[in-house]
Amino acid sequence: MKRKLLVVMMFVLAFALVFTSCAPAAVQSEDPAESAAAPVSEDPGTSQAASDDEFTVLVLPKMIGIPIFDAFEAGAVQAMEDFGINVIYTGPTTADAVEQVRILEDYINKGIDCVAVAPNDPAAFTPVLQKAKEGGITVVDWDTYAEEGIADLSCRQMDDEEFGKAIWDGLAEAMGEEGEYAIITGGLSAENLNAWIEAGTSYAAEKYPNLKLVTDPIPCDEQQQQAYTKAQELIASYPELDGIVGISTPAPIGAAQAVQEKGLQDKIAVVGTVCPNDAKPFMEDGSLDSGYLYDPTGFMNATVYLAWQKSLGNEITDQMEIPNTGETVTVDGTDVTYAPPLKFTKENINDYDF
Repeated sequence: MKRKLLVVMMFVLAFALVFTSCAPAAVQSEDPAESAAAPVSEDPGTSQAASDDEFTVLVLPKMIGIPIFDAFEAGAVQAMEDFGINVIYTGPTTADAVEQVRILEDYINKGIDCVAVAPNDPAAFTPVLQKAKEGGITVVDWDTYAEEGIADLSCRQMDDEEFGKAIWDGLAEAMGEEGEYAIITGGLSAENLNAWIEAGTSYAAEKYPNLKLVTDPIPCDEQQQQAYTKAQELIASYPELDGIVGISTPAPIGAAQAVQEKGLQDKIAVVGTVCPNDAKPFMEDGSLDSGYLYDPTGFMNATVYLAWQKSLGNEITDQMEIPNTGETVTVDGTDVTYAPPLKFTKENINDYDF
């Protein structure tokens, strides 16, 4: 009897050992800070640091989770597929410079060959970018300049002055070249947004002297809801307001929403930087008069390609053609400009899909 009991117990123990060895290992929960950063795709190879023989570019946007940065991510994915290199696209869920710096510190420790960054606060990024360079990592900035002398290459969507002038031409056209207007911007420390505003306001002061800016640019922290709230406040505070310029893609959409809700399409003109798919409903009823941008997917594809070539030590030359896009770039020193800006109107906006 005891022998039978022993045999049964041994059988149960063996079965338990086999079952345990076949069960999946427990998965550790993600660090909340790490879960805020999204890899470029679900392929594990794109979200991990590079192996010894794999070239890796970290693309670090100002934030993730809004349409313009989703379009940038699509360009990063396309570049990975086109050029056969490892691309990591990740960033904070809000326009947070501290979190951006933390993410880059993390990937410096993991091991990357190049970082292409759109800094929320250029000054805050200088120490960590210097650390990256000292470690042999190529530094490329895009969308927003890093502090002078830091980046090995600076990729620009289009000429900042040309872009600012185009937006204010659209504002003047919609306002009949006169009246009061205000500016809602994504953030006060974003160098590219400030450059577009400076170019536009300086140009308008000379060409459209009857346009009157009623207050300093108002930040919305890259949030459409905040832009909507700020537009409502502007409309209440300035009864004679005739126009709003939105600089950063959520800003004009939020402003247009406020104008639409109040039925002020015939009184207040709204123009600014937009993704066409967000803008279409507001252009249909005149809440948004015109929008301006560039091809974000093509631009990011080009940025990754140029960052890769720069890291390899290859020369970046004027009128260099970007493979698979058909675009050529303009080069001035370390500054590379991708393509002229696009203008979206009610008549052509359905020709675009991003």
